[in-house]
Amino acid sequence: MVATDLGDGCDIDDDATVGYRHSEDADPTVIGDDARIRSGTTIYTDVEVGENLVTGHDVLVRENTTIGDDVVVGTDTVIDGETTIGSDVSLQTGVYVPQNTTIGDNVFVGPKAVLTNDQYPIRQESELVGPTIEDGASIAANATILPGVTVGEDAFVAAGAIVTDDVPAGTLAIGAPAEEKPLPEQLSGGNVIA
Repeated sequence: MVATDLGDGCDIDDDATVGYRHSEDADPTVIGDDARIRSGTTIYTDVEVGENLVTGHDVLVRENTTIGDDVVVGTDTVIDGETTIGSDVSLQTGVYVPQNTTIGDNVFVGPKAVLTNDQYPIRQESELVGPTIEDGASIAANATILPGVTVGEDAFVAAGAIVTDDVPAGTLAIGAPAEEKPLPEQLSGGNVIA
């Protein structure tokens, strides 16, 4: 480990890398108290993380990322940098978070969900704009969120949905392409991430 500022009570496996230097003038990686960082994880410099981070195995967190308190980053998840993630967030196994993405507080992102930031991959030059996932939103397994889309507060994106347009707060997005529907009673009440 190089270029790190670790809080108290951190448990980092021997073959995890915290403070991978991507640039000579990079700021140290800052990890808050009581982190649990598992084998194969790589966290770059210019990353700041709050308390109680838990990673699965083989996680990648690139530079210029800020992560709040009480965040779970599941096995094989990639956070590609230039990203802000709030507190009380659960990113499950195999989630992809591209550059220029914002994820609020109390957000759940299910296994293999893919967030995207390139409107015209390799076909045209375009600004990379990731999605915004607002507080309390849930994104189920294998959903795909397209560039620049906002998933509103307490909204729910169903498994396998392909979200091409903004999802208003408190609604359900389902299908491919996703259609908005009222949030069913069994999905109301907000996330309980502990």
